[in-house]
Amino acid sequence: MNQWELHYDRNGTLTAPAEATFLDDLAARGITDLFVFSHGWGTGEQRARHLYDSLFPLIAGMVPPTAGFAGVFWPSLWFPDPPPEAAAQVRAAVEADRPGAADAVVSGKEVAQTLLASFELARQAAVTRMGELVDEGTAGVGSDPPAVQQVRLEEFHSLLGTVFAANRLDPEDSGERSLLLADDPRVAYARIADILGSAPADGDAQGLGDLFDKVWRGAKDALRVGSYFEMKGRAGDIGRRGLGPMLARLHQRLPQVRVHLAGHSFGARLVSFALAGIGSAAQSPVASLCLVQGAFSHYAFTPLSGMPFGTAGALHAVADRVHGPLTATFSPHDWAVGRWYPKASFLAREDAAAAVDPAMQWGGMGAHGFQGATPAQTRTLLPAGSAYALAPGTFYAVDASQIIADTGQSSFSGAHSDIVHPEVAWLIAAAT
Repeated sequence: MNQWELHYDRNGTLTAPAEATFLDDLAARGITDLFVFSHGWGTGEQRARHLYDSLFPLIAGMVPPTAGFAGVFWPSLWFPDPPPEAAAQVRAAVEADRPGAADAVVSGKEVAQTLLASFELARQAAVTRMGELVDEGTAGVGSDPPAVQQVRLEEFHSLLGTVFAANRLDPEDSGERSLLLADDPRVAYARIADILGSAPADGDAQGLGDLFDKVWRGAKDALRVGSYFEMKGRAGDIGRRGLGPMLARLHQRLPQVRVHLAGHSFGARLVSFALAGIGSAAQSPVASLCLVQGAFSHYAFTPLSGMPFGTAGALHAVADRVHGPLTATFSPHDWAVGRWYPKASFLAREDAAAAVDPAMQWGGMGAHGFQGATPAQTRTLLPAGSAYALAPGTFYAVDASQIIADTGQSSFSGAHSDIVHPEVAWLIAAAT
């Protein structure tokens, strides 16, 4: 099987292999269809490589032997899973729409250590300090004076904004910014702890000691919000600055190669924003786009007429870079995108009078598929070999609830990563 690894740094620079070497290999091997897939959250190469080594062979069995496969590696973030002994407790809480329980059972130190690998040295010290402040604040609940806790909290919030809020995302994908830059973190963090369920569900706090218990639980939630916000921005940058321009150069040199873009979670955003890095439809080799449980706004491709934000979706003007169909799976069993993702924009949705349900206003691709994009159709994820009859230039929201369904994979994210199936492979392959 013809397979490559494309390694990008956080700035969108291809670090390995050399682009010329990659293009030479494509030409030498007579590749006619190149499947490019990007992983989602998780910094470890081993995890991403396992995904590609599992999924690519499935696709290879469904397409011509002249197909090639390229797995994108990029420094996404990983937020720690709850410990095994808390899995049953967290699962029950997430099923009750209280996903913050997954944050409540990990320490600030554990969170910081997990996030560190995805940041450059200049920001690692700030991330480490935020973890320390969470643990110091939690340990001081009920004993440290409120003034001491407030100083800690203000330091934490300042660092949170410094580390995460620099990204400039489009309106439909920037709801988390309201929390990262909140004027009163004590109120905002206590509120998100209630919204997400990281605070106990036995009533409101009565004293300042109890209030700071809720606040520091909400601070860990805010760290997760920050990691989501960072990943969305970084994925878009790598796609627009790195992958997209490389694909345009590929088309210039090898115009016979058809590229099929696919991505999971935040990787779906990366491959989507690669379209914004291709100057025109004529410069694009992209024959299809498949978003598997995408973790970004379901309005990204929506025209102004269908938007609740007053501007067209960020990718509406570049959808023509895809010469074939555009597909996006969704599943109610994806708890990460369906239960956690829209709640991360709780301040933005409370500060503005929305014309639509907040869960829809701030919803993700993996929960609903494309929203408002035209022309649009719906499909059900079909068995391998079944006829989809996908039309070029059409957006398809693909119901994957019968296949992407194993919530036992994660007590926090449910079936979000339950994507290695022949049916998913066939959806990607069906556009060839």
